[in-house]
Amino acid sequence: MIVIPAVDIRQGNSVMLKQGKLEDETVHSTDPVFMAKLWKAKGAERIHVIDLDGSFNGTTQNQEIIKKICESVDIPVQVGGGIRDMKRVDEIFKMGASYVILGTVAVYNPEIVRQAVEKYGSKKIIVAVDAKDGKVAIGGWKDVTPVSALDLIEKLKTFGVEEIIYTDIARDGMLSGPDFEGLKKISKSGMRIIVSGGITTVEDIIKLKEYEKDGVFGAIVGSALYTDNFKLEDAIRTLESMENKGK
Repeated sequence: MIVIPAVDIRQGNSVMLKQGKLEDETVHSTDPVFMAKLWKAKGAERIHVIDLDGSFNGTTQNQEIIKKICESVDIPVQVGGGIRDMKRVDEIFKMGASYVILGTVAVYNPEIVRQAVEKYGSKKIIVAVDAKDGKVAIGGWKDVTPVSALDLIEKLKTFGVEEIIYTDIARDGMLSGPDFEGLKKISKSGMRIIVSGGITTVEDIIKLKEYEKDGVFGAIVGSALYTDNFKLEDAIRTLESMENKGK
């Protein structure tokens, strides 16, 4: 189980949104590259980078910052936001990303997901399953579709996708705790799962670790780290202690 700090970029800043709403934005740093380096220094094993401008506008907007982040840390960086064709997938990997996250395109043009997995392999392509009341949201979460999260996951499996990020968007940025009920259903899919949205305390991380046997291996944390609800290094130490006890 790993804790993955989020670096969400909008207009060149490292920000956090509540439930994906632009009008509910908090700027935490004017230097996203510094934030990525800071999380690496504090022990992060992977960084989660989302180009929010890209998510809302449909095409990657913060290429130079993303490239600098990938060059500045020697740990894997997973990148998403506005990646909706193979040209963008190729560009993000050329910037140095270890993983590309596809989201909206998985609903309206799933053939791109199949092509990306075919070209780069199932270990390199992650699909974001962003849900509200069990239905998939797209376009920077502006639009909730009639597509069930579980149905989308089953479709993704036919394309060879092995890893997803599951986010309950109603909880994202709200510091209200993860969607454990939804996770119970998603964890039966057989996918490798990174959980995102609402993680508030180290206790939440500990509880998520209970789902490890069902494929949950990572937790993306944003607001809780930026507001000092808990420290990344404390969460890492807690997980290491649990794993050592289990040996």
